[in-house]
Amino acid sequence: MVGCIDNYSHFYYWGGDNNYVGGPNRHDLYRNNEEIFLDGQYFPDLMVQEAKQVIENKSEDPFFIFFSMNTPHYPYQGYAKWIKYYREKGVVHPRDLYAAFLTTQDEKIGALIGLLEANNLREDTIIIFQSDNGHSTETRAYHGGGYTGPYRGAKQCLFEGGIRVPAAISWPGKIPSNQFRDQMSVNVDWMPTLIDLCGFDTDTSDMDGKSLMPIILNENAPSNHKAGYCWEFKWRNGLTWVARKGKWKLYSNPFDTSRRDYTYPEDFVLFDLERDPGESNNLYHREPEVVAELKNLYKTWKSQQ
Repeated sequence: MVGCIDNYSHFYYWGGDNNYVGGPNRHDLYRNNEEIFLDGQYFPDLMVQEAKQVIENKSEDPFFIFFSMNTPHYPYQGYAKWIKYYREKGVVHPRDLYAAFLTTQDEKIGALIGLLEANNLREDTIIIFQSDNGHSTETRAYHGGGYTGPYRGAKQCLFEGGIRVPAAISWPGKIPSNQFRDQMSVNVDWMPTLIDLCGFDTDTSDMDGKSLMPIILNENAPSNHKAGYCWEFKWRNGLTWVARKGKWKLYSNPFDTSRRDYTYPEDFVLFDLERDPGESNNLYHREPEVVAELKNLYKTWKSQQ
């Protein structure tokens, strides 16, 4: 399934505007690789129903569910009761639509957890929650609605507002609860983490990800990517990449989707994220040794892809 569908018709309509190129409208709802038609049925509800079938009919064997509702990807189609709620609170457009869609998502996640509890599976189930990227500022998202706090950027760029996303893990009685961590980690870290938690005898040394268990068990543990990490993204303004090590972040060919009308004159920007989490003070010309180290980090990483 593509990233955005109408949640009631299950069609993808969003080709050919100023964000995406071409492509006819197409139906995009499948079960086990077979196209199905469920006109008018709300996709987040369908996700809960499908999960219910798995949970209530499971065997004694372990199970895995990838539960991706598409929310809060546009089109913003939250429950009417939540749209009404936020508008009565004075939340302005398009934040009202975005907030209503997020709250609808919360409601569906609550229903999923309720299914686990009703079937006495909550204590035996690891739950991981994670967003994929920052909020959209595209045309179909009314150019916003989300909020990144102090962080610059949004979806489709490599500023912190585009790549620093919320995540949580829960396993009652097995890992700490009601705690926070702020060490740098990456989505690919979940696989080796789950391998650790499940006790699998699997070699993870060649994986890009590193287990988060040392950090989960010890709030003072260092980042599991002390040697650094790189991201690369190809978009309309060409290839853009980031090299991150410790507090330092080097961004090549920067583009800020929260300021789409602005073109950066610089080819590189360097930020100290400890002192400047909002990425407003470019230190590229003041820290040549750091720049050289991060460029070499990217060069090495790129050669291994």
